[in-house]
Amino acid sequence: MRLLLAGAVAVTLLIGLLLGSLLRPAAAPRAPDPQAVADATLLSIREQGRLTMFTARFVAVVTASESRLGLTARKTLIMPGTVRYGVDLSRLRRESLAWEAATQTLTVTLPPLEMSAPDIDLNEVQEYSEGGIVMALTNSERELDQANRRSAQDELMRQARARTPMHLARQAAMRTVARSFAMPLRAAGIDASVAVRFTNPAGGEEAALLDRPRRIDEAAANRSADR
Repeated sequence: MRLLLAGAVAVTLLIGLLLGSLLRPAAAPRAPDPQAVADATLLSIREQGRLTMFTARFVAVVTASESRLGLTARKTLIMPGTVRYGVDLSRLRRESLAWEAATQTLTVTLPPLEMSAPDIDLNEVQEYSEGGIVMALTNSERELDQANRRSAQDELMRQARARTPMHLARQAAMRTVARSFAMPLRAAGIDASVAVRFTNPAGGEEAALLDRPRRIDEAAANRSADR
């Protein structure tokens, strides 16, 4: 009798344990690791190498003159050129990323903005000259042409380095990179902001952009304002 009673108790306990394990709430899924998502995205972005982020067209107008035999020869050159601004994403390193858990913000520090040499459209180059007698009797025309080409190249690069095109190029680069990191983070369910910045050689900030997730109430407010 005692054996039967002990067996019944054991079976009851076993059934209770099985029911308890079945009725126990499932463990919550492990939260995604923002740092791991950012690291994986970094590897993918680095493979893209050097990317052109912005393109701008400039026009240089330069004049060179030379006096000989009491006469003056003058040539004016109008030279349009296209400059491409890019970022070498292969230079990004793990140290280029910083995750701040308190504000849910990933900060990306980009390598310096790069500019190509001007791409000259030879079909649109224009020249005007004065003093044909001097150029016919001397080699001044060749010297004037060389001086104008050098000056035009320098002028195109001066325009390309001006504040406005540099600002537009940096903004375009930062938007592209911010989107590249923000999309995988938010797809993983991480409500993160992405800050992208350029720094100078001394470490000071030259430009910065913050891409933050839009809240539902903000989106609704924007739609109401557009009506």
